[in-house]
Amino acid sequence: MNKMKLAEYDPIIKQAITKELQRQESGLEMIPSENFVSIAVLEALGSVLTNKYSEGYPGKRYYGGCEFIDEVEVTAIERAKQLFGAEHINVQPLSGAPANVAVYFGILEPGDTILGMDLSHGGHLTHGHPVTYMAKVFNFVRYKTNAEGNIDFDNLRAMALEHKPKLILVGYSAYSREIEYDKVKQIADEVGAYTMADVAHIAGLIAAGEMNNPVPLFDIVTTTTHKTLRGPRGGMIMCKEKFAKQIDKAVFPGLQGGPHENNIAAKAIAFKEALEPSFKDYAKQIKTNAKVLERVFAERGYKLMFGGTDNHLLLIDVTPKGVTGKQGQYALDEAGITVNKNMIPDDPRSPMDPSGIRLGTPALTTRGMKEAEMELIGDMIDRVLTHSTDHELLTRIRAEVKTLSARFPLYPELAV
Repeated sequence: MNKMKLAEYDPIIKQAITKELQRQESGLEMIPSENFVSIAVLEALGSVLTNKYSEGYPGKRYYGGCEFIDEVEVTAIERAKQLFGAEHINVQPLSGAPANVAVYFGILEPGDTILGMDLSHGGHLTHGHPVTYMAKVFNFVRYKTNAEGNIDFDNLRAMALEHKPKLILVGYSAYSREIEYDKVKQIADEVGAYTMADVAHIAGLIAAGEMNNPVPLFDIVTTTTHKTLRGPRGGMIMCKEKFAKQIDKAVFPGLQGGPHENNIAAKAIAFKEALEPSFKDYAKQIKTNAKVLERVFAERGYKLMFGGTDNHLLLIDVTPKGVTGKQGQYALDEAGITVNKNMIPDDPRSPMDPSGIRLGTPALTTRGMKEAEMELIGDMIDRVLTHSTDHELLTRIRAEVKTLSARFPLYPELAV
């Protein structure tokens, strides 16, 4: 076995990790699906649990030596139940997309109809986009938002009555409004459909009581454990007890082999952190910070999709400023501000060079930034987008970003 430390044995990888830490420390991470985990979560991810195979579930493993692995996984499950009020939880999905796929195969038959949100209106690839393999297995019908940027429940009901879906799916990757789960449930009950919510982006806000919780109402709820939940990259499925066996069999042995127990330990730690009173304050601040950015951009003439935000993100049409989403992302990168290009509803442009950018506040809020910092950051972003080809200005703004970031140290324990 190699006994050397990383810096000695593989300086190339060590240097890449160090430079990434420096990038995160000195820049402004504003991709809504990104966040910063705690030192405790990092420690669990790098633990000896990565050495252990543990196919199966607690008390029903296919390999020996899993008594302590069982402790870890049971702890993660119990904490997640406490957070969300779920009857049954599977913490083994490797990420959000595999979790969604496991649900489809667990409760549906190939060819069944799923009614989900159109990608350009805030949905997710796994909700039925034609480029995914799932679209070849199941019959996806996609609904959209109306001109005001809201879900049109009359239209949703009409589509459900027409297409008779086996599953109605809500929960989005770029939609910035609250979701009225009770109205969706009424429509599903009327047509005899299962209900599923993908709350990957807003799970932390739900856990903190800052957004509606679909878990007590819906049949199945999937989520990632990073993003607003501020845990490791991974997935989770919550469901009613009557679906437990189907879901567990779909995850393993249906789609996955041995679970990543180091990751599950990190999930358990993140769930404990989310149960702390301070996490409620954190979630509130995420929304407050997003509302400040909403006001700043509205005042400066940007077109905000869905009319604004009720959560952690904003989807903004930047073409009125003379740039595309791709150009805006690249210019902001040059200035040390990380966002992602994103399609807007019924975008006339292509996904690789769309009309919008998507940005959010979870990672900045984790660093301790509040309203005053959002004012500064909103101004920086506006200056970048307004003068996206002025490289001298972008360099000056990057210096401003570095100065601001230095006031909010990210990982002092990992001093570069």
